[in-house]
Amino acid sequence: MLQLISLVIFLISASVVTFILFRKIPELVALPKNGHHGFKKHELILKIETKVKDSYFHLFSKQMLLQRVLSKLRLLILKIEKSIDILLHGIRKKSQQIDKNTKKKHRSI
Repeated sequence: MLQLISLVIFLISASVVTFILFRKIPELVALPKNGHHGFKKHELILKIETKVKDSYFHLFSKQMLLQRVLSKLRLLILKIEKSIDILLHGIRKKSQQIDKNTKKKHRSI
């Protein structure tokens, strides 16, 4: 029963897809092959488009540079944090050792 339902749904879907394709194929064939719609753009609009595209590329390259700088800075900060952690761990060990020594001296007195 489940296979019959899935077969019916598949056949309906396939028939709808073929119907849509047969209706749209003549319109798709009528479209120009190079992607242009047939209208020429004004020179001012073309200049503006090229300036926007160029500025976007420069913005993208600046963002890539910023990303590289920030990643290097992050690595440097992580290395500094690690060295600070090591130093703090050493200081804590020394202070614990001093506390143990002072407690032993007070107990022995």
